[in-house]
Amino acid sequence: MITKSICRLSALLTAMGSVLLANPMFAQQLVLEEVVVTASRRVQSVQDSPLSITALLARDLERDRVNGLVDIARVVPGMTVVEQGSRAGNRMTVRGLNADSLAAAESLGNSSGDTVGTYIGEIPLYLDLRTTDLARVEVLPGPQGTLYGAGTLGGAVRYIPKQPQADAASYELRGSIYDLSESYDLGYEAGATLNIPVVRDKLALRASIDYFDDPGFIDYNFIVREPGVSNPQPDLSDPDERFLNLSREEDANTDETMAARVAVRYVDETLDATLTYYYQDQDVGGRQINHADAFNTDSYESAHRFVEPNERENQLLALEVFADLGFAELVSATGLSKYEEQGQRDQTDLLLGFEVGFEEFPGFVAFTRDAADEERLNQELRLVSTSSSQLGWIVGAFYNRFEADTLSQEFTPGFDQFAVDNLGGLQLRPDALEYYEARKIDTRERAVFGELGYRFNDQWQLTVGGRFFDYKDERVFAVDLPLENTLFLGAAPDLIQPVVQRNKAEDDGALFKLNAAYNFSEQVMAFGTISEGYRLGGLNSVTPCDETPDPGEGGQKVCALADEVLIKPDTTTNYELGVHSDFTRGRLNASVYYIDWKDIQIADVTENGSVPIIGNGGEAANYGLELAGQWSLTDSLTLWGSYAYNHAQLTEDAPGLVNGIDGEEGDRLAGSPEHQGRLALNYVIGLSDGSNVHLDWSMTARSDVLTHTGKRDNGEALPGFALHNVSASWFRDDWVLTLYADNVLDRFAETSVRADSSFVRAVGGFDLRRYYKNVTRPRELGIRVIYRMDG
Repeated sequence: MITKSICRLSALLTAMGSVLLANPMFAQQLVLEEVVVTASRRVQSVQDSPLSITALLARDLERDRVNGLVDIARVVPGMTVVEQGSRAGNRMTVRGLNADSLAAAESLGNSSGDTVGTYIGEIPLYLDLRTTDLARVEVLPGPQGTLYGAGTLGGAVRYIPKQPQADAASYELRGSIYDLSESYDLGYEAGATLNIPVVRDKLALRASIDYFDDPGFIDYNFIVREPGVSNPQPDLSDPDERFLNLSREEDANTDETMAARVAVRYVDETLDATLTYYYQDQDVGGRQINHADAFNTDSYESAHRFVEPNERENQLLALEVFADLGFAELVSATGLSKYEEQGQRDQTDLLLGFEVGFEEFPGFVAFTRDAADEERLNQELRLVSTSSSQLGWIVGAFYNRFEADTLSQEFTPGFDQFAVDNLGGLQLRPDALEYYEARKIDTRERAVFGELGYRFNDQWQLTVGGRFFDYKDERVFAVDLPLENTLFLGAAPDLIQPVVQRNKAEDDGALFKLNAAYNFSEQVMAFGTISEGYRLGGLNSVTPCDETPDPGEGGQKVCALADEVLIKPDTTTNYELGVHSDFTRGRLNASVYYIDWKDIQIADVTENGSVPIIGNGGEAANYGLELAGQWSLTDSLTLWGSYAYNHAQLTEDAPGLVNGIDGEEGDRLAGSPEHQGRLALNYVIGLSDGSNVHLDWSMTARSDVLTHTGKRDNGEALPGFALHNVSASWFRDDWVLTLYADNVLDRFAETSVRADSSFVRAVGGFDLRRYYKNVTRPRELGIRVIYRMDG
């Protein structure tokens, strides 16, 4: 693979090397630039903001090739994103606020776990956004409930897009081509941005479009040729048997993503209004996993019996208005979003694990087809004082309505014929539909919030804030077992007659924040914060067991026990001390924190039928340290560094926390490392023709991660790892040419698991494959070209 990669890119390497060596060199001075953010709902520099914040500017995103949340987390101290590939989505954790088992995602929906909120501009919406044409990304660690609301239990990530500019036209063309060490094809990305003034200094349009085509690197080598007929586990040492029953798909985890944005902005002396349409469509071919432990596969090989495509489509229409009222700025943020998902996955092992007779069929396989539709309406209004007096304030109101429809259907091809022939089945079920599940969700949240700040003098300032909220959650859940009803109870061969359950829940609450800051000098500021965050509770969409008839002998019962229906809200309280320091040639920001987490929401399954649900699991505490700095070592050499330590543990016993196994006080939480770090170097070489070359190296590292809290119930510790990236970029006039290598040492690492090692066993004549591990991307060698023209 290494030779192949080098051969494919050798021509590009040679061309770029010739450019870099063509001219003599001279040094170019680097100056630390002020970074301006709006995380506090006011325009401030990072160093003047009395809170922990990391801001990645457009040049940072470009230099470090930050394409999404996985890359963002490798730059931000204290942030972890479990890399699972594009199909599964990537769950975020900040400051260790995770108690779930480190399990690969299976559930439907546009969510990252709901402990870290994501915002596109002013609109709250989870989306692993392709980071093209962004002005910056802002990451706020710690509970952010007062200003940012539900789902910011552990923090918030804000994507800030570049705005249309009405002063001059501009455009950008960009493209890249790359090779993965474990792939047989090249990947590429192409995009363009156009900014057009419509009415000079008043009205402008900005449009951006990008297409990403990743070739994949995971082989599916055990696909069943004819489900229900072929032997899903033939003698693999016999080539003829294998060929007759199984097929293969190389590099199955492809990813084709289209991302686009169109924005129209109007600006005058008192008004700044932008209407934006966002679109992102992902078509993913398979999982980023291996079955090395369960099925003895290679490192980049899946043993699933079906291909597992998944398609996601996100749309957002946003209207953001900023109006100068003289005494205050009025902000109105309106967002209407729509999400659609369709996918297929191998479900064989779940049904085999029930051991209710499926294992008696030698050709048994099962797959699930999923579909989801979601709509959100967000509206926020706030007033932000603009006077220069000692007193400053923010007051606002927020409304969110979330509606979702999901459908999950499990199919067991060929089992009906086997049951009729061998198990006393009465008739066939042609569609092979074994399980049917439909859900409707309607959640409404309202809140009022505010902050009041007072600057006593040039050194001291104090801010208090609060948020008062209520929500209502209504759910309709419908479930049926059509195959069982047709085979053994005489129902019509095409009948779907689900049992319908309707549940309602509502709650309200209040959150508070206290922040104090003291400026020791123009270069050093210290701050302290007490802040709260929350996550909405609600209901699990599962029929209670007391309303579900008992199945016949050997039948499967799918229902929720009394304590499996209600989801309680969970809350966090953060106590933090920090310092921002800014010197002539360097910056150093630091913070220490302690977080108290109550009524922890955890992913679980029902005792009957293993339906995914959310439960609550006791209390925990997280404490840690975060450091981030930048130093201009010479006029040409800049160093970045960050380090985060986080210790998260249960502070009381948690019955049933880990797959029914009790968590105990002192258990370390799953899902995030205790140590994370990053180092990066940038060296600038000036050339005699006025162009310059940037040489970059970065290293990110993390310690081990537990798969189950306390390593209980067959939990394990996934080893830590370090990844190295290098690049060389040539900047000349409007051109940027970059040659890069990500994961240059081709480090193989496992990032999460599905199930655990207890599933490495056989049921009947089948080896279960439910236990697998997600893996990191292999080495990527590529070249990227950008052409910009500013008016």
